[in-house]
Amino acid sequence: MEERSDRRTTLLRKNILASFLVKGWAGLVQLLLVPATLLCLGEYKNGIWMTIASFLVWVESFDIGLGNGLRNKLAAHLACGDWAKARECVSSTFLMLVMVIIPVALLLIAVVRYGDLYAWMNVSQALVPDLREVMVMTTLLVSGIFILKLVGNIYQALQLPAVNNALVVAGQTLALVLVFALSQMDSLTDRLWWVALAYTSASLVVYAVAFPITFHRYPALRPSWKEFRWTTVKELFQIGLKFFVIQVAGIILFASSNFLISRLLTPAQVTPYQVAYRYFSLAMMLFSIVAVPYWSATTDAYARGDVEWIRRSMHKMHLVLIGVAVLLGTMALVANPVYRLWVGAEVEVPMQLSLSMAVYMMIVVFSLSYSYFLNGLNALNLQLLFTVGAALVYIPLAWHLGKVYGTQGVVMALCLVNLPGAVVNMIQYRRIINGRASGLWKPSPIKSNV
Repeated sequence: MEERSDRRTTLLRKNILASFLVKGWAGLVQLLLVPATLLCLGEYKNGIWMTIASFLVWVESFDIGLGNGLRNKLAAHLACGDWAKARECVSSTFLMLVMVIIPVALLLIAVVRYGDLYAWMNVSQALVPDLREVMVMTTLLVSGIFILKLVGNIYQALQLPAVNNALVVAGQTLALVLVFALSQMDSLTDRLWWVALAYTSASLVVYAVAFPITFHRYPALRPSWKEFRWTTVKELFQIGLKFFVIQVAGIILFASSNFLISRLLTPAQVTPYQVAYRYFSLAMMLFSIVAVPYWSATTDAYARGDVEWIRRSMHKMHLVLIGVAVLLGTMALVANPVYRLWVGAEVEVPMQLSLSMAVYMMIVVFSLSYSYFLNGLNALNLQLLFTVGAALVYIPLAWHLGKVYGTQGVVMALCLVNLPGAVVNMIQYRRIINGRASGLWKPSPIKSNV
């Protein structure tokens, strides 16, 4: 047990170090993408693109929980050395994703083609005549990403999240190169269409290259029609359904803000919101480098009964939280000069918005510090209830506060609806780790079928 615990910790440290290198580059790329896209599109069309990108998050995440179900189930099978069941899980997930995305994509394209997008998004058709074409094109490309990004879940289950991070940042880097090239083309027309193509095709190309390489490296996991099992899909769905509902509720919280701001105010106001969000999310990105590898590592530890390792790991996480709090406070103090240096004086971000965003990020990071462990333990019931509850309350609350306080009101709503779930995550973790969890507080078993 102790030898396995040491191996798990060593692998965790290697992934955190590798993720620091990869995500450090990712942070730089994200920072450079903002001014590059602004230069290419201007504040109004940039706000439209940010709103479209939020919509695409919905499409990319509509996997009915199969991705995260695979992540937990595959980690449990690999912990027991059952590669046959592992391949069955991968094959069933891959083919099911294909069956899911085709009708979803067709439905979304029909809505885009025949719905009144301009009224929904509060966009001037005179300024953006090709909005429908942009939405159709990006929906098709993101549908391809939806299927191929399965390899990311596999690397996470293998306790190699650094590889998944590398795939994500490779797509972002290629997007930056393409967007910068577009910004230098003075005679370019239909800039929104081209920027949308650059962003979405970049990730698709990276995953299309990584897909065959991954299964050449791990041939025992290569998906096959012969390995598809409805019983396996059912098992994955039983685990993944809760993840999916949490995911959809989370998307309502995280991805609908752009749409609300665009609808309540104007697409141009999405830009300062996104500037503040991108700036403070750097702290969350740094935190996730440390925290994400604990998800599958916790599944491995829990499957082997190594509770003491989980307890020691959470103690380290508390130290990380203190560092994140100090970092966010410092970022808030120097926000205005950083904004001017980063995106120029044309985009004005009020100090109140920056402070609200810093508080919001701290609440999210605090919640995630426990939910990554709870996800690894398959303790999802309370997360499900509180995340869905937050999603139901968020839109009417954000609509009301947005009318009164503008963009800052939307961020205030995010803080208010996320705080209860963060507190409950902490309480649930303590109950589980101290052996006092029962009923809804108790994690569901992850069967390995061996």
